[in-house]
Amino acid sequence: MIRLYYKNQNTVIKTAKILPISHSEKLLWIDLQNPSIEEVDEIEKLFAVNIPTRIQQEEIESSSRYTETDEYIIANSNFIQFYANNKYENVHVSFIIKDELLITYREGSLQSFAECVKKIKTNPKTFVNGKMILLAIFETRVDMDADTIEAFSRQISLISKQLSESQYDSTLAFKQIAALQETSMQLRANIIDKQRVTSSILKSNEFNSEERDRLRILIKDITSLVEHTIFLFERLEYLQNTVLGLVNTEQNKIIKLFTIVSVIFMPPTLIASIYGMNFKYLPELDWKIGYPLAILLMISSSLLILVLFRKRKWL
Repeated sequence: MIRLYYKNQNTVIKTAKILPISHSEKLLWIDLQNPSIEEVDEIEKLFAVNIPTRIQQEEIESSSRYTETDEYIIANSNFIQFYANNKYENVHVSFIIKDELLITYREGSLQSFAECVKKIKTNPKTFVNGKMILLAIFETRVDMDADTIEAFSRQISLISKQLSESQYDSTLAFKQIAALQETSMQLRANIIDKQRVTSSILKSNEFNSEERDRLRILIKDITSLVEHTIFLFERLEYLQNTVLGLVNTEQNKIIKLFTIVSVIFMPPTLIASIYGMNFKYLPELDWKIGYPLAILLMISSSLLILVLFRKRKWL
């Protein structure tokens, strides 16, 4: 699928076909979403660019994330798309800047792109070239990442509150914390990737002073998000340790209960064992009160252990 955005005076026109450009129009942005091989070849031939392949998009080397030549700039970045129940998908995006034109290539739907299109429709005057659209896409994504971090913070606070009120299932709590840890790590990796890409773009001479100022602000925002993700992960580790501590406490209580029960029944068991021995001569066998006395002795020994535990506050 190809989407093209033309600047026509104070408006931006969206179309799916490459149109002849008049003197009053200017091509700003070509968005390739899940394009066919023929569509990619067409764009490459018309604008003399090399669109990165999926393998090149996934490479993590600095030279693969950002490349600048005399003709154009290529920046590869990962965008994370969140769905319900903390499910997410990593979408690789390539940005190509050639003169004033932006070409994007992606193999997935991204909400940040849709939000950027809304901004273009709302205020088309501010989008005078493809670089402005590139900055708007990154700014939109960073704003969405900030919202995601806030949502994670609320979920962590909810789990923490449940733990403090003893309204929790340890198994469920472990699963929730593990899922949030995995998602927060993926989010942090995406944010750091944007930090690398935007820092590389800032070094380029193709951007003017106004665009550089926006890039600096964007990098500061990204840095603050990285620090916040570190805090989130530390908080999740603390909650995980708290759950482990609560589980250990419950296990210790159970073990303590079994230990106390075992100790209470040890004296009666000893007495019963003595009088259960098969010796021929046991003096107590001829006692008329031998049986009730043995029962009384077993009960008294158990009560004595209970009184001792109470006195030492072990119960």
